Amino acid sequence: MGIRDFDYKFLPIRDAHTSINQKVNIIGVVFEFGFPKPTRGTDYCCTLRIIDETHHQNGMSVNIFAENAERLPRLAAVGDIIQLCLVMVKTYGGEVNAVFNKKFSSFALYKGTDGDDLVPYQVSSKFHPRDEDKMFIAKLRKWLVNFQFCEDTSDFPMLREIKGGHLNLVCKILHCCEAAKDEWFFFVWDGTDSPPNTICAKLEDETNSPLPLHLEPSPLSRELLCTLPTVGSILRITFDVGIEKNHLHLLNIGKWIKFINMRLEVHAGLWRGVFTPFTKLRYTPNEDCLIIERQRLYDERKSLKLGRMPSCSFPKPSCVTEAKHDHVRHVTLMDVLTHSEVTAKFKCVVRMVAVMPCQAEKIRSPAGTYRMQLTLEDPTARIHAFVVAEDGETLFDGYPAADILTRKLNRLLGVTECDDIRNPPWVSICLKSYYVSKTDVWGSRHFRIFDTKIAEAS
Repeated sequence: MGIRDFDYKFLPIRDAHTSINQKVNIIGVVFEFGFPKPTRGTDYCCTLRIIDETHHQNGMSVNIFAENAERLPRLAAVGDIIQLCLVMVKTYGGEVNAVFNKKFSSFALYKGTDGDDLVPYQVSSKFHPRDEDKMFIAKLRKWLVNFQFCEDTSDFPMLREIKGGHLNLVCKILHCCEAAKDEWFFFVWDGTDSPPNTICAKLEDETNSPLPLHLEPSPLSRELLCTLPTVGSILRITFDVGIEKNHLHLLNIGKWIKFINMRLEVHAGLWRGVFTPFTKLRYTPNEDCLIIERQRLYDERKSLKLGRMPSCSFPKPSCVTEAKHDHVRHVTLMDVLTHSEVTAKFKCVVRMVAVMPCQAEKIRSPAGTYRMQLTLEDPTARIHAFVVAEDGETLFDGYPAADILTRKLNRLLGVTECDDIRNPPWVSICLKSYYVSKTDVWGSRHFRIFDTKIAEAS
């Protein structure tokens, strides 16, 4: 066999696994893709995992090195096909993987199931095409159309099940924005409510260091808010340092995608996802069983009478408050924020996570009028709401002494003897929205709590 014939012999991934310390040629579907990152030297690298009909349970990991990020594979979509020539099969950490050497290896990228063009859309400098390649590409596309990879649901918790640390998620991408230069935020959702976090902040800190209403530097426009779901938590995801962001196009708005090994952390009581150098994106067809399950659960939830209440408040909110208008259904804070009319009344189940001022003797003016600002949150949003005048009289049942006022406020805010860590109760409230200036209807939307009373402690 001549050396040219050897160079173009393609091995199924199953057989490549047994070709340790040999140079091989492989064609596979890109099942997972990691964001490019600099190496400890001067190169850049990315890691991807490929599958074919002979090895689709775990596939084979491929490490690709190049002089700069631009020369790495610029994948159009996870699920596209890559042709790899003269990659070295190695073992590392007990796993077999292929290593792309920039001196002699080459690659070509082809569209996956959504393409019929047999011409690659990106090739490396050392790639040499052959007519025979087309047969392998067409065969792999045909297999991928009917391929169903059912994964263990326990490997992909829903947002309602998340905990801090590294984990896998499958979510729908709703929006992305560049908050600052090279600082991106992605907004993802799966229809469930993320669990509430304890608030690790002193009440007196609210004046100089208030809890943020959102993680992004600037609030989203009302026009954009109205395009987002009003039920279910929206998780903000940002990038860790050292990750090249030239593959952001893989995170398509409106598409579901699987995130592998993403870091989850809490910032100011709000959940935040972080793409790290070890995070990968996994091929996610529209008919994926995990997506179908999440959409089914969301549709069921919307059909329930209490479906807009926070999941953690079931079967009913705490008895800390008494809210009038029993016949009115509860809505989410996102429902409130996106309501078509500025002047409106709502009933919500929320937590009170901050107050200003926090001293009982200061929440009334010298003339005795109530005036305070509460920070409310539910799984969909955080907002500021005011308690003023007669609404304060209703909330606190008149004008009690300072010690009684403090005790009632502490119950509302979840203050215990260790008031640096709080877990406010879920409470039912009545909320009204209004505007300050008739000439600036949308920009001046404010909120007030009314017809709500802090119940007597049992």
